[in-house]
Amino acid sequence: MKNLWVEYFGGIVTVRTSGTGIERFINSLTRSGIHIWNVKRHGNQAVTFKMKLIDVKKIRQVVRNSDCKVEFLHRTGMPFQLKKLLKNSGLAVGATVFFIVIMLLSNMVWGIEIKGADPATEYKIRKELDRFGVQRGKLQFFIDNVESIQRKLSNNIQEITWVGVELKGTTYHLQVVEKNEPQKPEYFSPRHLVAKKKAVIVDMFVEEGQPLVSVNEHVQPGQLLVSGIIGKEGQTEIVSAKGEIFGETWYMSQVELPLKSIFQVFNGNEKRKHYIGIGPLRIPVWGFGKVEYKEFETETNEKNIHFIKWKLPISYSNKTIREREQVTRIYSNEEAFDVAKEMARNDIKSRLNEDAKIKGEKVLHKSVENGKVILSIHFQIIENIAEGQPIVQGETE
Repeated sequence: MKNLWVEYFGGIVTVRTSGTGIERFINSLTRSGIHIWNVKRHGNQAVTFKMKLIDVKKIRQVVRNSDCKVEFLHRTGMPFQLKKLLKNSGLAVGATVFFIVIMLLSNMVWGIEIKGADPATEYKIRKELDRFGVQRGKLQFFIDNVESIQRKLSNNIQEITWVGVELKGTTYHLQVVEKNEPQKPEYFSPRHLVAKKKAVIVDMFVEEGQPLVSVNEHVQPGQLLVSGIIGKEGQTEIVSAKGEIFGETWYMSQVELPLKSIFQVFNGNEKRKHYIGIGPLRIPVWGFGKVEYKEFETETNEKNIHFIKWKLPISYSNKTIREREQVTRIYSNEEAFDVAKEMARNDIKSRLNEDAKIKGEKVLHKSVENGKVILSIHFQIIENIAEGQPIVQGETE
């Protein structure tokens, strides 16, 4: 069967010719280079055939030189389909625009709800969200994912301890836990205060109870500092001893620091790639070409597309590829000792309470061995050494 796809795209016309000398007319068409097919006779003086749309102008000259009459019966092919489509384009364009508008509205941010924050903290959070681009009317495709928003808020706002970010439909829901929340009064059962480590007493603040030690006194772990039994013999009262007993304690910290170290850093070069996802398939739409970085790290941000409340199997994603490079850091001996001291101080601070202070430090040993600085430091610390110990029944008898 003849393949007529090429003719279909150019347009096909069905022609009916009638009159005398039809055979001469058909031959004249052929001699004029007009391609015809599906020639069918209808009676003695009528014939139908098909021809290309582009040959319609040529047939008019042949008709003038013949005794035949020509009628165009049917028109098929791509040009006529397009013309028909253009006539009905209003409905198609309207449906397409409606679908696009609903799609855009379904993927915009229409609400930001913040719970658990006082007005001042909520104002700061909203200012930060504006700076990140999380705003009403903004397309979700151009906003960071919820994990990134949560991390940035936690890092940039000192008033919050934790923030949870969740995107439901077109609304961001934020649950905030603030710092310095009012603490409930702490209730203690009857108790003594005892030393939790070896120390020399340097200061005392006793709110309730009977002090049994004094400033400059050496104490041992478990030694009674403040008694919860007050009053004279025969007229005693049991209370919950309260207070802070500050003592000088001692810590050791040993640090090893390589003089030469190699680590990875970002050098500022990056490349972005954008994709449209259909199911598991990812179709690149921008940022073509190979990544020429030898060392790099990739961050992917993917957004699902919604239609009203339904999540479609279509998504938009972008990848940020950041180039890394290897950096070699070399310390001199003195620089390494200074850095090692700071590391030792940070190590001690991480082991102490917030109210503890470093009174003094003394380097006991420092050396350079096998490309490393080895440093041992003795620290003098002022800290609260008191801890509670319940009063047992036998002590009160």
